[in-house]
Amino acid sequence: MSNLLEQIKERAKAKNKTIVLCEGEDKRVIEAAAQITKEGIAKIVLIGNQEECAAVAPEVDLTGVTLIDPLTSDKLPAYASILYEARKAKGMTEEEALAQAKDRTMFGALMLKAGDVDGYVSGACHSTANTLRPGLQVIKTAPGTKMVSSCFVMIAPEGGNAFAPEGALVFGDCALTICPTAEELSEIAISSAQTAKDIAGIDPKVAMLSFSTKGSGNDKKYFDTVTKVQQATALAKEKAPELKLDGEFQFDAAIVPKVAALKAPASDVAGKANVFVFPDINAGNIGYKIAERLGGFMAVGPICQGFAKPLNDLSRGCCMEDIVATVAITALQAK
Repeated sequence: MSNLLEQIKERAKAKNKTIVLCEGEDKRVIEAAAQITKEGIAKIVLIGNQEECAAVAPEVDLTGVTLIDPLTSDKLPAYASILYEARKAKGMTEEEALAQAKDRTMFGALMLKAGDVDGYVSGACHSTANTLRPGLQVIKTAPGTKMVSSCFVMIAPEGGNAFAPEGALVFGDCALTICPTAEELSEIAISSAQTAKDIAGIDPKVAMLSFSTKGSGNDKKYFDTVTKVQQATALAKEKAPELKLDGEFQFDAAIVPKVAALKAPASDVAGKANVFVFPDINAGNIGYKIAERLGGFMAVGPICQGFAKPLNDLSRGCCMEDIVATVAITALQAK
């Protein structure tokens, strides 16, 4: 396991946060709940019941894990009231709120809203939409943040990587925002820089990526994608003038000093970037998987950014170790 991931887990232990795992019907989640508790990474609330967990993972010892079944919880009426207040303007009735609050992902989000847990993790056996919808409906975005986005912390392979001297890079948004506007790209850049600082512990140097470097590409026939990245760069600099951020850059100009010297000699980010903002989800998703499969980087995420409280989505292809890592990161996001 990478040193960085071990550091993330150790930092999470020190915070002693409580995280809800919403999928007590999934063996991987049950195993992760036990492992996290054993290692002391966080206190775990697992949404499920004893009989179900025993049937799915009979060999797992859940000593120290708090099991809660929404159908029998004495908190259900209070949580349903929270949901009703959040959604009544959208036409939700009290009866509908009570019915929806019984859903495990919604129940977990309501626990977070109520302050009974510090963070929420789900998605091992639910779609991203089903996992994030409760967050968008009841947790909502943080003050001053206009959108929810995501990023991956890309942990360098054992032996390191010459272009990741700090041991990690951050890629955003590779999972949520399909075709961001210039305004949205600027928000992704600022949020990803914060994640780089808070989670990876690196001093962010943000590159706004394109197939063009500093105007080298003329793409009128390609829907002005270069212009969009240029506008996003300007907006991000205006919103966060203290941030080391520049663009637009081709990837090699952003990360290779020799190329940067040729293509963007005046930039203090070119050739040194460690946070990369992709122009759309096609580029981002392809990019992180190339780094993972060909470069040997470990992709941790997607890490959600912009929620008022920590809420993260798992891949349905995740393994137990991925869940443990996501819980540790969620704990670090908690105030």
